[in-house]
Amino acid sequence: MLFRARAGAFSTFALGGLLCGVWVSRMPALTGKFDIGPGAAGTVLLVWGVAALVAMQGLRGVIARAGSRAVLRVAAPLSAATAALVALAPDYRLLLAAVAAFGMAFGVMDVAMNAQASVVERAYRRPLMSGMHAGWCVGAMSGGLFGALTAYAGLSFTQTVLGAALVAGPAALVLGRTYLDDDARPAARRTGGRVRLPVAVYVIGALAFMAFMTEGAVADWSGLLLHEELHTAEWVAALGYPLFEAAMLAGRLVGDRVRTLLGTRRLLVAASLATAAGAGVVLGAPVVPVALAGFVLTGLAVCTIVPTLISLAGTAAPGRSDASVAQVSAMGYGGLLVGPVLIGWLAEATSLRAGLGLMVLFALLVAAGSAVLPIGTTTDLAGAYTPAEAHDATDEERALAA
Repeated sequence: MLFRARAGAFSTFALGGLLCGVWVSRMPALTGKFDIGPGAAGTVLLVWGVAALVAMQGLRGVIARAGSRAVLRVAAPLSAATAALVALAPDYRLLLAAVAAFGMAFGVMDVAMNAQASVVERAYRRPLMSGMHAGWCVGAMSGGLFGALTAYAGLSFTQTVLGAALVAGPAALVLGRTYLDDDARPAARRTGGRVRLPVAVYVIGALAFMAFMTEGAVADWSGLLLHEELHTAEWVAALGYPLFEAAMLAGRLVGDRVRTLLGTRRLLVAASLATAAGAGVVLGAPVVPVALAGFVLTGLAVCTIVPTLISLAGTAAPGRSDASVAQVSAMGYGGLLVGPVLIGWLAEATSLRAGLGLMVLFALLVAAGSAVLPIGTTTDLAGAYTPAEAHDATDEERALAA
């Protein structure tokens, strides 16, 4: 049961990464389809972000009452369906409406899958979150490569995103059978999850906000940076994001072990400083190969920051883990979705390189915050509760889970 749940959570992250990777890798095609500039493209991202944040407002209560399993079973297929609407939008106004629907569904899916990953991690009683987020990298890298191949083949934005959505929908329905029950507590049901959380949860959320801003900047603007600033072909520009995700995948596959060796604080500080250095290489790159190398370095560095922060959230408020993960995820995705919009507006006023310079600032702020984060009270997984299904696991399943 535990092994199946772990595989299901990993695959759900991959599914979310696929949906995101496909459409962001084809951002140049999107701007071409609707004949829009960086400012209008930033508005598209703003609508997506605001819609997701609005949907997240009541998520703590929903997860506390229904649990991440029930939420995911609805939100994941709905994300695929609304991605199809984005692909089929015939004009800019309807595109914004479709993006709003996609943003709401995708935002709920993302928070719920992080909460489900926290359930699995606490059932295992050891760090697993970086490995779970490696699933996102697998999906995003696959989606980005699919985007690059379709661009090379001359397929349109509509054909590319619609094809991905048609694959994701049935996969989401199948994955719904693998999730663990959250073992919802009666207190959470009585309060609807709207209970006071420790200050540490909001500190972690603030750091997640800045870390997600850095990831979002690469995801949404790497293609345009390579295409417009370094004047490379669209299919080459589409490679920036999958290379970034490939580097993140490599780092996240070993991230839990590195966290065990270095300790949480050292890992967060070192990763943040290296992220700033990698972003600096990208921004100063005179040619495409150097920029691509910078994306790889940035991915290797930033990959463990968000999973580690979400893992901390899962143990920061014993008995209210779902609410804590939802709160930190909502704050973090505020940065992921709003940050690239700010970069777009700044790029419109100055240049895209100047706008992306915010990545360096965000990474340095995360390093400073991690140095003073009250980590000592949020790292104990040994006392985490175990969902009911975990008690029913066989000895063979427990051996596989280990």
